[in-house]
Amino acid sequence: MSESSRARDDRADNMKGHGYRNYLLAVLIAVLAFDFIDRLALGLVLQTIKVDLRLTDTQLGFMSGIAFALFYSIMGIPIARWADRGNRVAIISITTAVWSAAVALCSASGTFIQLLLARVGVAIGEAGCVPPAHSLIADHFSRAERPRAVAIYMLGGPLSVVVGYSVAGWLNELYGWRAMFVIIGLPGLALALLVWVTLKEPRALANVATAPAPAKLADVVRALWENVTFRHLVAGFSVMLFFNYGILQWQPTFFVRSYGLKTGELGTWFAATFGIAGFVGTYVGGEWASRFAINNERLQFKWMALAVCSFGVVSSLVYLSNNPYISFGFIGVAALGGGAVNGPLMAATQTLVPGHMRATAIALVYLIGNLVGMGLGPLAAGALSDAFHGWAGEESLRYALLILCPGYFWGGWHLWRASKTVARDLEAAHLYAQGASHNDSKPSGGTDMVVVSSPIGRLE
Repeated sequence: MSESSRARDDRADNMKGHGYRNYLLAVLIAVLAFDFIDRLALGLVLQTIKVDLRLTDTQLGFMSGIAFALFYSIMGIPIARWADRGNRVAIISITTAVWSAAVALCSASGTFIQLLLARVGVAIGEAGCVPPAHSLIADHFSRAERPRAVAIYMLGGPLSVVVGYSVAGWLNELYGWRAMFVIIGLPGLALALLVWVTLKEPRALANVATAPAPAKLADVVRALWENVTFRHLVAGFSVMLFFNYGILQWQPTFFVRSYGLKTGELGTWFAATFGIAGFVGTYVGGEWASRFAINNERLQFKWMALAVCSFGVVSSLVYLSNNPYISFGFIGVAALGGGAVNGPLMAATQTLVPGHMRATAIALVYLIGNLVGMGLGPLAAGALSDAFHGWAGEESLRYALLILCPGYFWGGWHLWRASKTVARDLEAAHLYAQGASHNDSKPSGGTDMVVVSSPIGRLE
């Protein structure tokens, strides 16, 4: 074969690979969007379910809050451990089928226990979506490309907001909450089949003799704890989720109580503000990091810290305004800043740890973040509202949410602190790889692979 022919073949292979990577992201975005939709839809129909099944607010809060968070967070660890050494495509496909069927089964619930068990099934299934997906993306995109790729993947979140708040709301009004759960659950089964048939696990093509042995969970936790940047990343993420869940869970109730808005109009406004602004912010954040802060995680963390603090300032204006539509405008501006952090933050998580720890690292981040945020944030907001009710009356929730907004500065501080150590931690990974050259092994393709015993691992 001539040199020009080989060059043409190489270009064709690169184009094919690029096309598959785009397809991989598109499928994973769709899976992530449907992964989130049912949670948003549940929030819209809690009052309807309460009346239909004769439930108390305590039962509804337990089912949608701490019960879901516990199973979602804790089950994420064993599933992620499986993903770090198994077939991630199969894991995503199986767990997608599980949560989709469980969402549809919510429609058959006639008692609190039945609905609770169905939601637990949803939580277990959804725990297998995010960590394996992040691990797959990290294998297909380089360090410089990851902020953009992860940001594109996380566009599934804003997309779910648009569908979850608008489509699910209308489905509930037209057909009832039971039919709504069936309609939003069944497409996930088709997605599960699509993942199984069309996506590829790159490990199946690798020489397993050169792959790192799976690390013990205790070793993974120890290694991640010794990484100062990772500690600040987890702390910042958890703090942000605490205030996110505390504020966002109660935001619809705030607009109902303070402005008397109906759920249909409310869902439309949330879809437009959170969905569209969050979509733009998430994409722009990843694009900025990949274009103007290439391989510069220090700059990325500083920029994320400023974005989070700005998010806190603008969020407070939502509750200082006395006009609901001006408040929606501030929500849209805040969503731009909040969404911009998503891609670079999760991409940094993947770059800071070796490939065989990535799914577990993501699962640990979400374990702590969701237990702190989803489990305690709404409770804190509700407790503050009750405490303020004596002097603020029906406006107590406004002041409760307002007083939470400055808390984002706490999360921003952790991200700023991470900017001070991330270069050192990444350089440590590079030095470990350089110093371990005497342990190099030769894969079948003839490319040197460095075997590193460092807690951080090889910089990829």
